[in-house]
Amino acid sequence: MDPYIGKLLDNRYEILELVGTGGMAKVYKARCHRLNRLVAIKILREDLSQDAEFRRRFHDESQAVAMLSHPNIVAVYDVSRSSELEYIVMELIDGITLKQYMQKKGNTLNWREALHFITQITKALGHAHSRGIIHRDIKPHNIMVLRDGSVKVADFGIARVASGGHSTLTQEALGSVHYISPEQARGSHIDNRSDLYSAGVVLYEMITGRLPFEGDTPVAVAIQHINSIPLSPRELDPSIPEALEVITMKAMAPNPDNRYLSADEMLADLEEFRKNPSINFDYTAAELVPTEESEEDYTQVRPMHTSQSRTGDRRYMEERTQSRSRQYEEEYAAQRRGWNRRYEESYPPPRRSRDYDEEELDDMPRRGPVWPVILAAAAVLLFVGLMFSFLWKTVIGDMLTPPETYPVPDLVGKTLDEVKADSELLGRFKLVEGETITDEAEPGTIIEQEPKAKSQVGETETEITVTISGGLETVPMISLTDMDFNQACALLREMGLKPVIPPDYENHDTIAQNHIISYTPLEGVSLPLGTEVHMVVSRGPKVETLKMPDLRGKTQEDAEREIKMCKLTPGRMDPQPDDTVEEGKVISQYPTAGTEVSEGDEVNLIISSGPDPSTVEPPDPPVIPEDPNLVTREEIINLEAYEGVINVRVLMDGVEVCNETVDTSMEVSLPVRVKGTGVKTLAIYVNGVASGTHPVDFTQGSNVDE
Repeated sequence: MDPYIGKLLDNRYEILELVGTGGMAKVYKARCHRLNRLVAIKILREDLSQDAEFRRRFHDESQAVAMLSHPNIVAVYDVSRSSELEYIVMELIDGITLKQYMQKKGNTLNWREALHFITQITKALGHAHSRGIIHRDIKPHNIMVLRDGSVKVADFGIARVASGGHSTLTQEALGSVHYISPEQARGSHIDNRSDLYSAGVVLYEMITGRLPFEGDTPVAVAIQHINSIPLSPRELDPSIPEALEVITMKAMAPNPDNRYLSADEMLADLEEFRKNPSINFDYTAAELVPTEESEEDYTQVRPMHTSQSRTGDRRYMEERTQSRSRQYEEEYAAQRRGWNRRYEESYPPPRRSRDYDEEELDDMPRRGPVWPVILAAAAVLLFVGLMFSFLWKTVIGDMLTPPETYPVPDLVGKTLDEVKADSELLGRFKLVEGETITDEAEPGTIIEQEPKAKSQVGETETEITVTISGGLETVPMISLTDMDFNQACALLREMGLKPVIPPDYENHDTIAQNHIISYTPLEGVSLPLGTEVHMVVSRGPKVETLKMPDLRGKTQEDAEREIKMCKLTPGRMDPQPDDTVEEGKVISQYPTAGTEVSEGDEVNLIISSGPDPSTVEPPDPPVIPEDPNLVTREEIINLEAYEGVINVRVLMDGVEVCNETVDTSMEVSLPVRVKGTGVKTLAIYVNGVASGTHPVDFTQGSNVDE
């Protein structure tokens, strides 16, 4: 039985169940009783909790994630560190890992879907890098896919604050060796570009369905990252857009200087490609060549052997092909030598006839003249030889000589017109057009052939029958420019296409808010049913911001005048009794003073209506000592229903007991400490507007340490 199941941490978090175990920690599903919500809690494993190094690393992770706040990064709510237990409280993700998602999809994703995911991953890395955090373990297993199609980067367990030092090939890195950068494998200096290399590997795997490097051991794979060049994505799947291949290979450039300098730079190329999939990026294949490293740069992994030749020019693909040809010839020659050995073992040379010595010959009986016998034997042998020659030419030779065979050319993936125009491709074969069927391949593409490619056939087999793709049912893409986003989504669904939600948003000076700026695929393109359509939606013109002035203590008239001078909009002016602020003057405001606001934003004010008659006390009241029966309690005000920076004002019996500004992206509750007796009611105002009440039962006694 897990010792944490059912345990209540810090009198707040109830552990419900174990949801995952990693190399350093366990992750549990838990309920926060204070805010009544489900959370994920990451607890350092018991067997590691006494190890100072692991405790330090766990603490480093908590410090790293506490610096991050981004929609594509798993949010952290709380961190606890004590002598007995260390844990991190995070949002509970309702989804699966990108690795699990890829497996459900057959390991290969549509390039548009891969673009959707890698864009979000790159945005998350850009945010982390801007905070000085290098993840160091980017892989599909650490990326969560939510039900709405968004992704969140998780597990900063081996993240490091960028400090310029060197790293070693740790056990964690070896566990993720298929995704580490060459400099990580060498134990050299790492920076933001190491994460971009790993992101490139993830993109490579998504669009090709395979990893760039495989090996029998982690070290063998690490060496390939250092010394080898993977097959380009289009070598594995020619349907992958060339520009996306370029982005992938640039991110995976062995030399960090040839990679993207930042996540923002890579994101810019992804955005350009999304807007125009046929864009041409001016990057060269020479950037893919591994760099020569000095011996002192090799600290943990050193190259011993590589299956691929190192090259220094742009003809590396040709050299690699020649190398493979030489390898094939060597393997074929070895195979032939093996055949000869097996033949000699199966058919040994005939044993020599018995050797007779001279004495034995002398003892043999003497016969008459032998010349007639010799002549007769010669004649017989001549006759037999002539007959054997005749039979060899007419019968036996044909029986023993294997018939000549021919390899069948590979026509799958080529268009019918392309094959018909290439007479050398067919050679001695005749093309027979078979049936045309509905398929994902482009219309006119050969999707099957009989006989199969590379099979050997005899002289009599001269026909290749091919099955041809008729394509999928398609619809022409319409113009969406300046169309309302919701209207465009409805129209696309009616056409059988799939709008990508949420869209990307940008400011635009001429296109109205929530109207479409651009989209892909472009107008006029024939699209198969179910094709995803990506849209960029306008936020409207970019509005200049200013800092909200402080209006507290000013008359209502003066406050309204200043609001208009700042090109802001006067909002609600709610009266409220107040014993300390003169009647007609501002008690509080929203937005609060110093907050950044935009032109036209609404400003709400609370205006004093003077003292509350029911609470007015006679002048110069006598000093009354504090009631010894007063009880102190801390009450939690729930703010989950609000977003952004808000002002919270709390009154008890008409007296202000709290006035705080709260950023709800960081805090979703506000503790308020009050004193009293009996049962009281707290009146709560958010941004100057009454939002509800909160009962306080002082008869239950104090819940804080005095």
